[in-house]
Amino acid sequence: MKILDWYIIKKFLGTYFFTIVLILAIAIVLDYNAKMEKFNDHEAPVWEICKYYLNYIPYFANLFSPLFVFVACIFFTSKIAGDSEIIAMLASGVSFMRLLRPYLISAAFLGTLTFLLNSYVIPVTSIDRIEFLNTYYKDKKIKSSLNNQFMVEPGVVVFMYRFETKTNIGTRFALERYDSKKLVSRLTADKAEYKGDYHWELTRWNIRDINPDGETLRSGTKMDTVIAIGPEDIIFQKNDFEKMTTPQLGAYIEKQRSRGTGNIQEFEIEYHKRFAAIATSFILTLIAVCLSSKKIRGGMGINLGIGLVLAFLYILFQTVSSTFAVSGDMPVIIAVWLPNLVFILIAIYLYKYKAPR
Repeated sequence: MKILDWYIIKKFLGTYFFTIVLILAIAIVLDYNAKMEKFNDHEAPVWEICKYYLNYIPYFANLFSPLFVFVACIFFTSKIAGDSEIIAMLASGVSFMRLLRPYLISAAFLGTLTFLLNSYVIPVTSIDRIEFLNTYYKDKKIKSSLNNQFMVEPGVVVFMYRFETKTNIGTRFALERYDSKKLVSRLTADKAEYKGDYHWELTRWNIRDINPDGETLRSGTKMDTVIAIGPEDIIFQKNDFEKMTTPQLGAYIEKQRSRGTGNIQEFEIEYHKRFAAIATSFILTLIAVCLSSKKIRGGMGINLGIGLVLAFLYILFQTVSSTFAVSGDMPVIIAVWLPNLVFILIAIYLYKYKAPR
């Protein structure tokens, strides 16, 4: 590490964190003004509001981290290019590739920081943040679902017509067991109530066992049984993936896949986005350096304008491709990584034809 490396790294990281603090201060004020009336209506305690915004800071900062990386890199690189510092560096024999080294080190640090926040810090803070919003702003919890069907284990399928989270009761319950795709047993009940720890109480139940010698029927009023499902496996809350660490999210996705659950695209998108964000830091940093390292007549404004357009195009591209993944029109991994693949081509073009030599 040379003096040049430390100089650029300090400039990069200093501008990045300064930008985040500035934008966060504005975002918190705007968010509070927008929600203040609802907070007052629901009599939110001052301490709870303060706690909410403490949890809001890492969430918002990480949400737009790629944009902050991009803007910070363009801002300070345009500044030192305008002061002819980059011209002096290149004239002294430093190659543009060598000049990129401290930028990529900074991008690696910020990408790793983003991943760690996404994977382990923000999921913990999101539990209180989302609960606060549901309590004191607007309750977005899904309280019931219809036509629930999933595989508990190989050969065992559960169906519930309706499940209510408030009472933890499902109606028109059915559990079917198969052997080599042949139905061997069917348990039905008018009501299934979840008691905790995978313990269910069935009301007015019937069991039909099918065997080569014929069928046997059994029935009763109450039955206690253990079924390896809980309310969290039946109803997916919109923000559940935000409250899971990356290992928890990966395990949850595998668990739901094994049960034949089809509506987990948003969980898969979040999982892959956490890894894609590392590559995004490198790609946007490379684009920003190539765009802003030349001294131009228009100054920083032109570089910043072009950079912001590219940044918002990236965010738009990411949003559109994620929408296709949710609708099932595109595999999730392709939808998440496609913006990075397109923008890395842009980065290569800018490096090859626009970067100073």
